[in-house]
Amino acid sequence: MSALYSVLETLSLTPKLSIPSLWLRLCIIPHDVLNMESTNSVNQTQTLDGQKPAVLDRNTSPTSDGTDPIPSDPQAPQKHPRRKWILLAALGVGLMIGGILGYRWWRFAAIHVSTDDAYITADVHPINARINGTVIEVAVKDNQQVQRGDLLVKLDPRDNQVALQQSKAAQELAQQQARVAQANIGVTATNAQGLTTEARGDIDAAGASVSTAQAALAEAQAGVPAARAQLAQVKANLVKANLDYKRYLSLFNEGAIAQQQLDAARATYEATQGQYNAIAEQIKQAQARVVQAQTNLGNIQAKLNSTQGKLEQANASGKQTEVNRRQYQAALAAVDQSNAQLKNAQLQLSYTAIAAPLTGRIGNKTVQIGQRVQPGQTLMSLVQPLPWVNANFKETQLAKMQPGQPVEIKIDAFPHHLFRGNVDSLAPASGAKFALLPPDNATGNFTKVVQRIPVKVIFDANSIKGYESRITPGMSVVVTVETP
Repeated sequence: MSALYSVLETLSLTPKLSIPSLWLRLCIIPHDVLNMESTNSVNQTQTLDGQKPAVLDRNTSPTSDGTDPIPSDPQAPQKHPRRKWILLAALGVGLMIGGILGYRWWRFAAIHVSTDDAYITADVHPINARINGTVIEVAVKDNQQVQRGDLLVKLDPRDNQVALQQSKAAQELAQQQARVAQANIGVTATNAQGLTTEARGDIDAAGASVSTAQAALAEAQAGVPAARAQLAQVKANLVKANLDYKRYLSLFNEGAIAQQQLDAARATYEATQGQYNAIAEQIKQAQARVVQAQTNLGNIQAKLNSTQGKLEQANASGKQTEVNRRQYQAALAAVDQSNAQLKNAQLQLSYTAIAAPLTGRIGNKTVQIGQRVQPGQTLMSLVQPLPWVNANFKETQLAKMQPGQPVEIKIDAFPHHLFRGNVDSLAPASGAKFALLPPDNATGNFTKVVQRIPVKVIFDANSIKGYESRITPGMSVVVTVETP
């Protein structure tokens, strides 16, 4: 029992043993305890008989008195009266240790979630060619550490240098055209101003003549209606005088009136007829004066129109000035365009030197000297030295997981070093949703599969100190998150 007590004391003094180590010790305890207890019981029996316990030796010789030792009967059973109690004690100790280990495992599993479906990743930036060209220099090699702005690849710049010279020539031509257009604006503006002044003077004179002619026309046109009204009145008197004359003539033929009355009626009729003819002639003269006034007015208006035509020509000269201004603006736009083309040519020339966009390590280099590259072609990759862990946890493990929780990270490449970090974020969707062909459970037979959600875990800076250059994307890791 003392051996059993020593084992229990050892287990009680090692509470931080791992679960596999404790199970291994549990399996070994019964065998060791049985051997120790069996040996102690035999020794005690021999001591009680007054004999010292025999020491077994493979070179054991006959006994000291010269007689051969009495051979033991192998068929004789050896009784151990305490064996039953030892077995029960060992079983009790095993159950107790198993309970302790089970409780510790349950407590650990209650506040930790773990997965080995995890790997290290980092930002891998492809280095692409932005223009076509021939490679004349490759300044780096695979796995080389580079700094931001370091030269990686050099393309042949001669074609782009020629294009730059052409852009400079086009810029100078556009600037000269802009200067000419600006000079034409001043000349055209001066000519247009002189023509406009002359045309406006002629228009003022013609306008005065038009006013006089319009007044004469209005006067002539005013006399025609008055004469027509007077003619209408005389016409009415003429009709009445004609009827009176015819009636007096009929009465004279019947002998009802005297010749004198008939002569008076004839005289009245003839006088009215003469008055009617005179007024009709006045109307014709008034109409002739109207026609003459209209003719004069038309001539003056024609002259006015001619003068206005000169003003239009002067205005056209002013519009030509505006056209010249627009041409100057177009020339300035051409200058801006040539400047943009020059900047583009300079930019294209700068693309012949491909530099590192940031600090990192070169990998997957596929470019060689003399190679003809095209825009968008990947020449190499640049791995940024800021790794993190992408752990794919089951959806049933995310109930208590939150950003900021501590994480233990075990990298397969470094099994003897424990890395630490914390949860940065959880993916907005499962990995299956981002797959090239996401599953569609609305069709066919449905089998429920536990989905995995990517969780981003970032390293503690102090934890990876000294391992920065050795931790590379793609390494397999085991991630354990402590959840409250």
